[in-house]
Amino acid sequence: MLPKTRVIFICTHNSSRSQMAEGLLRQLAGDRFEVYSAGTVATRVHPLAIKAMAEKGIDISQQTSDHLDQYMGMEFDYVITVCDHAKEACPYFPTNKARLHWSFPDPAAATGTEEERLAKFREVRDQIERRLPALL
Repeated sequence: MLPKTRVIFICTHNSSRSQMAEGLLRQLAGDRFEVYSAGTVATRVHPLAIKAMAEKGIDISQQTSDHLDQYMGMEFDYVITVCDHAKEACPYFPTNKARLHWSFPDPAAATGTEEERLAKFREVRDQIERRLPALL
């Protein structure tokens, strides 16, 4: 059996984009990928990210918001930053084989009613979902 490809998704707060990317890749190809996510400033998983993912049948409510330092020294096949700030602040992982940057807008910055904000989370979730086949 081949070892799983190790991927870490990184964004600033590890609350929305990286969490959704982690959940989506696990759902899509968890049998082939070992998936992590982290933030340069860990906070909590955003409730609207949980809700947007639940609409796709993916439960990320048990995922945790982890600080990037927790993963330093680990080997990854892909280190993927999903926001511009994380790209700049992301430390060098000497053992990674590929460092990618996928820039997605921050859905947590959306304003308006809860439904309008949830629509932004759905939009970003769907953008991430369309991008993931590039890893497969």
